[in-house]
Amino acid sequence: MPTPAISLQGLTKYYGHDLGVANVTFDVYPGEVIGFLGPNGAGKTTTMRSLVGLLNITSGHAQILGQEVSVSSTALRAEIGYLPGSPALYKNLTAGEHLKFLSKMRGIDCSAQIHSMAEVFDLDLSRHIHELSKGNQQKVGVIQAFMHKPKVLILDEPTSGLDPIVQREFSAIVDQRQKDGAAILLSSHVLSEVEHLADRVVIVNAGKQLLVEEISRLKEKTVRTIDLYFHSDVSVSIFEGITGVRDIRTYGNRVSCTVVGGENALLRRAVENGLESVQTHESSLDDIFFSLVSGGDENDSGA
Repeated sequence: MPTPAISLQGLTKYYGHDLGVANVTFDVYPGEVIGFLGPNGAGKTTTMRSLVGLLNITSGHAQILGQEVSVSSTALRAEIGYLPGSPALYKNLTAGEHLKFLSKMRGIDCSAQIHSMAEVFDLDLSRHIHELSKGNQQKVGVIQAFMHKPKVLILDEPTSGLDPIVQREFSAIVDQRQKDGAAILLSSHVLSEVEHLADRVVIVNAGKQLLVEEISRLKEKTVRTIDLYFHSDVSVSIFEGITGVRDIRTYGNRVSCTVVGGENALLRRAVENGLESVQTHESSLDDIFFSLVSGGDENDSGA
């Protein structure tokens, strides 16, 4: 197992007596994308701001590339690309001047990457930032996070305000950085985007971590609806007693049921009884997410 590029162990942050996040624990490995999910106020931004040293944590540990964030060096910070939920941009500068200034601050010539990404995103670098739409300002924020090709990317709602075409371009850039070995922690309200980009998800609610799981395994654990079609009418009794199968209903030659876990036993029984076709209604990440956080307290001050 490789060494984690990002490691959180029991990270806890209080704002006075108010909980931000409690006992957040997970790792992000090189070449991995973690989708960081939760409703507004769940603690995602608190966790990310703690990771980049903008907040002092109350207890626990936060490490990037093996160094504690609380004592991180300038060299370590150069390996991080951070996009906050609301990027702070120098609005009196043009987009090009802003990005060039940040490039000089890092001591890295990012000119080629800046112009390449600006072309991909159709961003006019000559326009002043105060003249840009929210979507175009977000493009500037994305470029400043990626332009120095960091080993670690921490992205808080990176596609907010981007149109669908630019979102696809953003996804392609994330895919490429992942292939290049970057560790990427990405929060998003666009669950379909996370489902496409992420290897695993971390879900938090009301400051508490609910789970860390591979998306594929998460889906395997959730309830799915399956429709089985036969040549002729079948009886419910054929499928009773199969582990994980419930809510069995028949509609003539169609049997509908819900399944948790593997479906091999169900399909074997169906084949033995003249199965002709199967239709599976998989739970989307949206379904899983909302089933996990429904009923939770979303009034956490550590958004």
